[in-house]
Amino acid sequence: MGTQQPPPSDYNGDNMNNNNTLDEKSAKQKAIDDWLPINSSRSRKWWFSAFHNVTAMVGAGVLSLPYALSELGWGPGVFILVFSWIITLYTLWQMVEMHEMVPGKRFDRYHELGQYAFGEKLGLYIVVPQQLIVEVSLCIVYMVTGGQSLKKFHDTVCSSCKSIKLTYFIMIFATAEFVLSHLPNFDSISGVSLAAAVMSISYSTIAWSASLAKGVQEDVQYGYKATTTPGTVFGFLSGLGDVAFAYSGHNVVLEIQATIQSTPERPSKGPMWKGVVVAYIIIALCYFPVALIGYWMFGNSVKDNILISLEKPAWLIAMANMFVVVHVIGSYQ
Repeated sequence: MGTQQPPPSDYNGDNMNNNNTLDEKSAKQKAIDDWLPINSSRSRKWWFSAFHNVTAMVGAGVLSLPYALSELGWGPGVFILVFSWIITLYTLWQMVEMHEMVPGKRFDRYHELGQYAFGEKLGLYIVVPQQLIVEVSLCIVYMVTGGQSLKKFHDTVCSSCKSIKLTYFIMIFATAEFVLSHLPNFDSISGVSLAAAVMSISYSTIAWSASLAKGVQEDVQYGYKATTTPGTVFGFLSGLGDVAFAYSGHNVVLEIQATIQSTPERPSKGPMWKGVVVAYIIIALCYFPVALIGYWMFGNSVKDNILISLEKPAWLIAMANMFVVVHVIGSYQ
């Protein structure tokens, strides 16, 4: 007796059905990749990781760090600033390691990693809403920041000109973003990203060097501005939010690593991590001098944007604001 094999025709038919199903899934995945491509090739080197991460991390939030220290105070402020640098570097390392943790597969997008961890549907429900909240919020903040910097540039260069509403400057900035958003993939914005990285280093350097040149202001005070306990508590929480916003740059880490060449012998995490280390050294050189020198010079009277506290020389402040515009254009993309 024993178990009978299915007829050959049935066996071949099942195989054909399975192959057809696999082909359909492959075709569907290819169509999705073609529709929403990350990059045109996977041939980038470690320095692409470096300047893309600088562009993603160093944003206009660095200019609010002196104000954040005024809300936090010297001791807690310096600790939180350094601790945030360490913890974000550690979490970024985790992302780099997870990119190819499954042999033969690369998690090029956050939702793919979420689906692997939590399941096809639950992963999307967990990841996508958080992504939307972060991305939409950042886009709004960057449009307002870009518009404000454009307006500051206009008012500084042409102080006798007729005042123009901030709304129009935001619309000008949004128009530039609308045009750039039609670029096809991540590789196509490499030039914009590189320019943005250079601009971020430039305006950060202007911010701390101009503050240092201005010197410690008369009657400078380093205590909390709020005179009540609730005011101090809310100010402290606001300072924490400013620091967290300044370090919010992990949203494109997987996409950056997706542009790097990878083989079983030389996985992409090697050059990616090398670029991350270089980027984080640059980030430290941007963040720490701006925060510490800005607060040291102006104390708790510093504005929420250090460039506003620096009114002279006008040409330097105008140039720094234009650097901010160029950087935010790239960082927005």
